Amino acid sequence: MEARHLRYALALAEHEHFGRAARALGIAQPPLSKQIADLEREVGARLFDRTRRGVFPTAAGQAFLVRARKALDEMAAASADAGRAARGETGRLRLGFIASALLEPLPGVLRRFGRVRPGVRLELHEMATSRSTAALAAGELDVAVTLGRPRGAGAEHLVSVPVGHDHLIAVVSTAHPYAGRPSVSVDQLRRQPLILAAGEDEPALLTGLRALLGEDGPALSGAAFARDIHTIIGLAACGVGVGLGPSRMLAAPRPGTWFCEVTPRTPLPDLVLSFTARDRSPVLDAFLDVIRDDCPTVGAALDQRLGPRAEGVV
Repeated sequence: MEARHLRYALALAEHEHFGRAARALGIAQPPLSKQIADLEREVGARLFDRTRRGVFPTAAGQAFLVRARKALDEMAAASADAGRAARGETGRLRLGFIASALLEPLPGVLRRFGRVRPGVRLELHEMATSRSTAALAAGELDVAVTLGRPRGAGAEHLVSVPVGHDHLIAVVSTAHPYAGRPSVSVDQLRRQPLILAAGEDEPALLTGLRALLGEDGPALSGAAFARDIHTIIGLAACGVGVGLGPSRMLAAPRPGTWFCEVTPRTPLPDLVLSFTARDRSPVLDAFLDVIRDDCPTVGAALDQRLGPRAEGVV
């Protein structure tokens, strides 16, 4: 039994005449009569009464037509669902990210993606770079935003592009002597109590600060350690010391604080977007297209790695 048999039966029931039904279907009458007869043999029951007044469904035919109509509706829905999934309009996207990516660039990307792909379920997981790399390699994430390029087992299979560049800045209370200054020097920082990030993604940053400030200097030995950027800013606002962190902190201003550049300018590890190219799904491609639109320089890097996106996508 094929879908056309169901359509033929429904057309015959609607027009109550083989000739009219055949014309509506765009076929000749003899093939329609034969297909209905074949259908009745397959079902094992007479589905239509042929009378002088017309052709009418039997009791068996009426029962069959109810199911036939539902079956065709389900087939149409299945086709529509498949099309939406193929276009990345439905499904899920599993995104791992470090917390500071919620300052830049994720807010704009997630807002736009939610607008253009409202049918996609976002599964968001805050996690350290090492965990994101392992989750990508294990197929537990579709995409991740990490501090620096992923390393470790499976990293060689990932496509990675920078999505944010950072340098070191300082944050102090507005009551601090450095408040109002456009910049502070590394030498000045060595004489101040410091507030540093101590999350899972910070070992590389701490290594860099030790090299910058002196491995055994009092600035590091007496430093306060915070879990994330927001805690650094909060402790600085309380006058605990000078907070040091990435320039993304500028996206999280807080009353009672002042941001200073650190001289000489000290680059920090990039924010990096990574995914497994061989496991790209339509939903992931749609997400990458949103990033292309929001971050043109990232789009150019993606095009270099993956080739330009197809015409007509979001």
